[in-house]
Amino acid sequence: MPDKTLPPDECETMAEVRAGIDALDAEIVRLLATRFGYMRAAARIKPERGQVRDEARKAEVIANARAHADAHAIPAEVVGEIWERLVEGSIAYEFDRWDERREG
Repeated sequence: MPDKTLPPDECETMAEVRAGIDALDAEIVRLLATRFGYMRAAARIKPERGQVRDEARKAEVIANARAHADAHAIPAEVVGEIWERLVEGSIAYEFDRWDERREG
């Protein structure tokens, strides 16, 4: 395993590619933890449970992700599918946090 990860275009072995993917996956999870922190904040801030699901905002977030994908020349359809799942999971998480804050 290399001591540091290389940019994709500099990888010459599968070990280098896998090290880069593993490091990137860890960073993505770290960023997702921050994103879910914002979902906890939203659950704390929204006064009504019915405000948790916002279809217009969901569509906006997915469209933004697709636009970013286009800008980076990666498959917007795949990114849109990933973001659909991410947003739905985030909404479920926010509902759970909203309910927990008001039960106790």
